[in-house]
Amino acid sequence: MTTETTGTRQAGVSDAAEAATSAANVQAAPGAAPSSWEHSHVLDLDDFTTDEILTVLDLTDRMQEVLERRIARVPALRGHTVVNLFYEPSTRTRASFELAGKVLGADVISLSVATSAVQKGESLIDTVRTLRAMGADSIIIRHASSGAPYLAARHTNASIVNAGDGAHAHPTQALLDLYTMRSHFGDLTGKRVAMIGDISHSRVARSDLWGLTALGADVVVCGPPTLLPIGLDASQRPDHAQQALPPVQIETDIDRAIEGAHVVMALRLQSERQQGGLLPSLHEYALHYQVTAERLARAQPDHLLMHPGPKNEGVEIARDVAAGQHSIIEQQVTNGVAVRMALLSLLALGADGTGAATGEGGAS
Repeated sequence: MTTETTGTRQAGVSDAAEAATSAANVQAAPGAAPSSWEHSHVLDLDDFTTDEILTVLDLTDRMQEVLERRIARVPALRGHTVVNLFYEPSTRTRASFELAGKVLGADVISLSVATSAVQKGESLIDTVRTLRAMGADSIIIRHASSGAPYLAARHTNASIVNAGDGAHAHPTQALLDLYTMRSHFGDLTGKRVAMIGDISHSRVARSDLWGLTALGADVVVCGPPTLLPIGLDASQRPDHAQQALPPVQIETDIDRAIEGAHVVMALRLQSERQQGGLLPSLHEYALHYQVTAERLARAQPDHLLMHPGPKNEGVEIARDVAAGQHSIIEQQVTNGVAVRMALLSLLALGADGTGAATGEGGAS
């Protein structure tokens, strides 16, 4: 049975503190050299090889074929249990994971954190262990604390998928963004991708940066200096600096950033940034950094306009361009289901077993 998430709760202080160090610990764990798929969890794209990203994108093509069938159902994950554990609100990500699991024949449970034992003080670790003890095979986690999915992955042998953790990462959004771009352009090598907005606090931007650079895109990020992370500019990074993010071009002038871009991605501006003193006002931000038709005229004639959602029309993106001819925002949402189907299949079946996931060799 699927229950509805009606509320949210952040992890306790102990969860948040341990989560803050868990990402680095998991990423540093030694393992065998990766082939086309060597993951028990999907935590971010910084530990994905280019071949592994392409494995996901290629399988997504096959999942799209499943979704286009008259009866879009295959029994690939029959007997497999997927649990959505969302500590933050979500529409697109949560719904697409539910649909992805159900299309593949999995049992999908979406927990209401507001009515769970979390409200009685149960920790993230105990919650994940409890779900695994009940038979959960894959646990999809969204959490306000950066590193929370990494913490969970250290304490269970269920597959953990990061559906967004704090301002850290959102790998499944990045994969659907990559898939959407590739479906239009094919090879992304040399394609100029301009990301406009609050880069510092965007988990989408961080994961997109890893994926885009792995596929050879030329990435430029643009925003007010107060919303750009330190250490992105390759020319300013010491050789010995730890690579927390891949080096990309930085611009504070939106017109220069969009010039010649094949893809322009606007990022949601969170109103709390203004309250935190990082911006003078939303009006001032829109004046200098809103993606408008006039500014998009500097991009390539066949450019794509993207936004991970939810979007603030009239702030980071003008209403007319959000619904304009270059906008593929709804395609991003549509592609999210197939991408998440591909990931659930790879985690459950591995790269060699995913033929069954699309019903190859059997009835469709």
